[in-house]
Amino acid sequence: MAEATAKLDALLFRKTEGNKRGIPEAIFIENVEEMCKEREPTEIVGRLQDLHSKYQYMQSSLTAQRSSLKSKLPDIVSALEVVTHLAERKEKEADAAEYTYQLAENIWSKASAAPSGNVCLWLGANCMLEYTLEEALELLRTNETNARTTLKSLEEDSAFLRDQITTTEVNIARTHNYGVRLRQLAKAKASS
Repeated sequence: MAEATAKLDALLFRKTEGNKRGIPEAIFIENVEEMCKEREPTEIVGRLQDLHSKYQYMQSSLTAQRSSLKSKLPDIVSALEVVTHLAERKEKEADAAEYTYQLAENIWSKASAAPSGNVCLWLGANCMLEYTLEEALELLRTNETNARTTLKSLEEDSAFLRDQITTTEVNIARTHNYGVRLRQLAKAKASS
């Protein structure tokens, strides 16, 4: 049974090397009649539906990752702008400057701060670390680059996955329709 499933899987999809996430590539079934000579159309449709549900799960996972990353990217860019401003300010002036900053959502406050060589960054999960301005700039630039690269990769994977879902849906429809045609022919043959 496992061997028959493995053979069927080899006809329906192939593992791709160019894809970092290991998303299998759906194979378009050129000749449904030929494939259904060895197997029942319902068996093939069932396996295709399993593959389709896996693709749908992968798609929802990629969508969640992409939306999470898209919400974090503006925070990274904003933090980078602030640290860049602090680094420029430190080089130019030695006097304290007055800043307006967001304390919480819809709550702003003013503070006076002397130029400093250090800055504290939230890392998440209620964790904050102090960095020198140079270390903070390097960290934030690296984080921004990584986030943009990952976002591009997620969008490419999502586009690839949409193609695989479409191919699988077409295969399901064609195989199902062939099965219906076979049942109609068998019914017509039995009634005559």
